[in-house]
Amino acid sequence: MKFISFVWEGKEQYGAVYDEEKILNLSVLGAGFPDSLLNGIRMGEAFTTLVEQTLEKPEADLGNAFVPLNGIRYLAPIPHPVRNIMCVGKNYREHAIEMGSAADIPEHVIVFTKATTTVNAHEAPVDSYSGITQELDYEGELAVVIGKKGRRIAKEDALSHVFGYTVLNDITARDFQRMHKQYFIGKSLDGSCPIGPWIVHRSEIENPNALRIETKVNGKVRQQSNTSRFIFPVEEIISELSKGMTLEPGDIVATGTPAGVGNGFKPPRFLKPGDKIEITVEKVGTLRNVIK
Repeated sequence: MKFISFVWEGKEQYGAVYDEEKILNLSVLGAGFPDSLLNGIRMGEAFTTLVEQTLEKPEADLGNAFVPLNGIRYLAPIPHPVRNIMCVGKNYREHAIEMGSAADIPEHVIVFTKATTTVNAHEAPVDSYSGITQELDYEGELAVVIGKKGRRIAKEDALSHVFGYTVLNDITARDFQRMHKQYFIGKSLDGSCPIGPWIVHRSEIENPNALRIETKVNGKVRQQSNTSRFIFPVEEIISELSKGMTLEPGDIVATGTPAGVGNGFKPPRFLKPGDKIEITVEKVGTLRNVIK
């Protein structure tokens, strides 16, 4: 199942991708269905069971609940997250080295956050912020959406706390990072976290630590790796985050970016207006955005 949030007929709605051409609009199905995907995630297994049962019905029985996929305006799957997006830094050895040296390969999970106002959508424009930064960079990542509340989650139980997976671009102002000597401001420009195009339910992905990931800028490959190269796999990230902090349904966790970011080239290849970024994660999908 692929879950999607979108604007249709001027209203924020959500649904399940039915096929390559249409969405089953869950917002209009009435009793039993929540008013948003986030509230569906909060319902737990009851929600996914309800959706599965609905998708099994004959198409004719679903009446006017379909929306054409090519007619919507995409939203981030969770358009209004309650908490900051949690991000893992330097989770691929090659990326840690390109950002510094082998001495920068972490021994423990590095975590920072992006403000909720950074959230942006598939195919939405991303501001270049050319008036304040000259070093805007991309970071293609697999993101995890938490589905079940938990604290002190054991590694062996971690994937059962996942609702699903999506694609995320951790767009970053590198000069802000250097100036402020931390991640938050440079990572929290409004609209600098495109997410999407949908969330793929965890049942569709047996092992999130074995997925190809690729980033293209203007059609040319910049990043190409596999989540099998994680320093800290998804289970360990969830376990570490939850040691002293309760994870909540709808929390978004970005798992880190591979080598090939703009800052890693010599000379650097930072983003400029007109650049098109495409990030593809195997079994999840492709997230596309243009810098304006």
